[in-house]
Amino acid sequence: MDYEKIEKSAQIKQKIVKTGTYVFLSVWALVVLFPFYWMVLTSFKGYGAYNAEWIPKLYTLSPTLENYVDAFTKVPLGSYFLNTVIFTLVTTAIMVVVTILAAFAFSRLNFYGRDLVFTIFLALMMIPSELVVITNFVTITNLDLRNTFTGLILPSVTSVFYIYLLKENFAQIPDELYYAAKVDGTSDFRYLTRVMVPICKPTIITVTVLKVIECWNSYVWPRLITDDSSYFLVSNGIQEIRENGFGRDNIPAMMAAVVVISVPLVVLFVIFRKKIMAGVSRGGMKG
Repeated sequence: MDYEKIEKSAQIKQKIVKTGTYVFLSVWALVVLFPFYWMVLTSFKGYGAYNAEWIPKLYTLSPTLENYVDAFTKVPLGSYFLNTVIFTLVTTAIMVVVTILAAFAFSRLNFYGRDLVFTIFLALMMIPSELVVITNFVTITNLDLRNTFTGLILPSVTSVFYIYLLKENFAQIPDELYYAAKVDGTSDFRYLTRVMVPICKPTIITVTVLKVIECWNSYVWPRLITDDSSYFLVSNGIQEIRENGFGRDNIPAMMAAVVVISVPLVVLFVIFRKKIMAGVSRGGMKG
């Protein structure tokens, strides 16, 4: 009987803890998601209805798509969106190729001074990003690449952190696979593309998604290197819209523009969330 009481007591405690955990996570999820809900809700409110609310309402009885129409007709949001897509795709593609090749070199190729070079490479992570921005700005300006996609893309095609993350994943693959492939006459490039890349696919997808998000949200560098609206991205274009487009008072139209900009990233994360979690967990494993 004592054992049964102890077991029932343990089960009750476990249920209480589990219930409390779910309640806490549910409340926290509401807190985190509320700003996004408020953004979407405001984007469906008319300008007059929004300004008439002395006390903000958590719902609207007369939703409208007028703000979304204005976002693409009254301001060049479509142009900013297209520029951002081009910048993001090209930068991410080049960065993934560079990262894979660099990670392979540091994890599998034996060359003189490899460890020293990699240590120095990691030391670059200690340099404040503001200092790099200044150096990049001077370089791009001297090359007369301001207000060009080349000037936007070049400083973003490498990442020390992503190389380090992928290098650690490559290092977990047994050396025996590499030696066996070399015995069969497989080239390094073929071994990389046929063995290492498929095995580390979750991490590569994680790096790709994170880079896409980074490019999409990039603000400081595009704002610094471009003053021609033809090359504005959504990050610095949204500020231009606020100042010279809808105006500071038209909050619903601004929210509609922000929703349009935010949705692709949300969809991207929902589609690849399992791969991202798998890649992050693999990156934390010991070989």
